[in-house]
Amino acid sequence: MLERTPEVKVLRDPIHGYIHIDLKVVWDCLNTREFQRLRRIHQLGGDFQVYHTAEHTRFSHSLGVYEIVRRMVREIPDIAESFSEYEKCTAMLAGLLHDIGHGPFSHAFESVSSCRHETFTQRILLEDSEIHQVLADADPRLPQDIAAIIAYRHPNDLLNQLVSGQLDADRMDYLLRDAYFTGTSYGTFDMERILRTIRVRGGRMAVKESGIHSVEDYIMARYHMYWQVYLHPVARSYETIISMIFRRMKEQWQKDADAFSRLEMFVPFLQDGPAGIEDLYVLDESAALYGFSLLEHGDDPVLRDLASRARSRRLFDYVEYEDESQLEKIRRMAQESGYDPRYYVVKDHVVQKPYSPYQGRGGTHVIWIVSEDGSLHELSEKSTIVRALTEAEFSGQELIYFPKEIGI
Repeated sequence: MLERTPEVKVLRDPIHGYIHIDLKVVWDCLNTREFQRLRRIHQLGGDFQVYHTAEHTRFSHSLGVYEIVRRMVREIPDIAESFSEYEKCTAMLAGLLHDIGHGPFSHAFESVSSCRHETFTQRILLEDSEIHQVLADADPRLPQDIAAIIAYRHPNDLLNQLVSGQLDADRMDYLLRDAYFTGTSYGTFDMERILRTIRVRGGRMAVKESGIHSVEDYIMARYHMYWQVYLHPVARSYETIISMIFRRMKEQWQKDADAFSRLEMFVPFLQDGPAGIEDLYVLDESAALYGFSLLEHGDDPVLRDLASRARSRRLFDYVEYEDESQLEKIRRMAQESGYDPRYYVVKDHVVQKPYSPYQGRGGTHVIWIVSEDGSLHELSEKSTIVRALTEAEFSGQELIYFPKEIGI
């Protein structure tokens, strides 16, 4: 039996009211250096450049995911009866720690680094870190079991679904939290109703048919939040500049490594081969922004300009992509204006479907609906709204980013 805290610790939260912690291992993980680092990582990449109040962090989101998982494994009878106390604790810790491997600037950093945040998360859990030590001291099985849930390969598939399914704690928290802090209403849905109607059937998480309207709202929240917030063109403009900074640094480092003697926080991510978990710990957003301030006064004119744009919000403009001749014209105009098109003209294509059911590992990437007769149905079979979304053709959005100064 894992040790409990002397009393239940509560943390105020604008989304869930309170975060409840009564396991010592959870409290100890929260106080490790790797978890505290998440205070210095924004939850949303470039969206704070659009929504000025979107300053919330991976730290608060991770606590929110933990709280939803805690409620799932303790308050939903079907789920509570499916797990041992050890499995409940493992699920809660997986919710808490699922984002500890995130680099600065969210997914913009991943596009230029050689390691996904899920991989770094697993490495922090399994390698020599404070979090690994806390988990191993509580129970030697915890690091491996939590890493397996985050990698979606735990033998008990129901554990995987709580944190990384189609109707999981991660998505529920970030939709509600991001809607709250961006000041938008797109991401709101009735989470309480969904939790009350969740059932377990044959090792699969499902929702009673009476709760289908709440699930439809959840799917529509995902649809609107992606296009209105997560994929906002101005946010993507900021992230494009960040990506180009790292791309230029990587090329310049290969030519003259000595020029990066004061930029050691970046060097492990410019080299070939994976960076270490200590390197990731050092490179939070505070360190990265300090590095950009050095680049802004450095010798390389491209890095000086790009760093200045990121720090002063002089973002790229954008137009919808039409054809290659249009793209080549913009590249020529950039070149004639003194901008290297390799860093100053970027074509960006994004596609996002709010719900895409697919079969895999027992159909766990599907939202299941339980009919009154006990039979299971995939969500789009029961919902006209969701069926329309799954059958719709999503062409996505293609934009070309470039400096406003070239005069298009």
